[in-house]
Amino acid sequence: MYTMDGIAYAEDKQELIEVSSVRALADYVLWVKFTNGEIKKFDFHPYLEKPVYAPLKDEEAFKSVYVDSGIPMWCDGDIDIAPERLYKDGIAVAKTA
Repeated sequence: MYTMDGIAYAEDKQELIEVSSVRALADYVLWVKFTNGEIKKFDFHPYLEKPVYAPLKDEEAFKSVYVDSGIPMWCDGDIDIAPERLYKDGIAVAKTA
């Protein structure tokens, strides 16, 4: 529980997770660097079956990923994915110097 601006919240306060950079790798995998310095890989395959992500089955569309306001996006912002999802389900990789 925590209080912010006079409002009490029942859950634990979560650190804001944002993406600082992202790259599309082979086989529909994203390489993601977060603002806390952690780097993870995220397998996007399961999401390609969801209607909202169907346009990303085109590899060139998938490779066009970019970051806007800490969120990975495609198709001029029509498609995005929550940084929290990438962080929670991503696989940590070694940090580089």
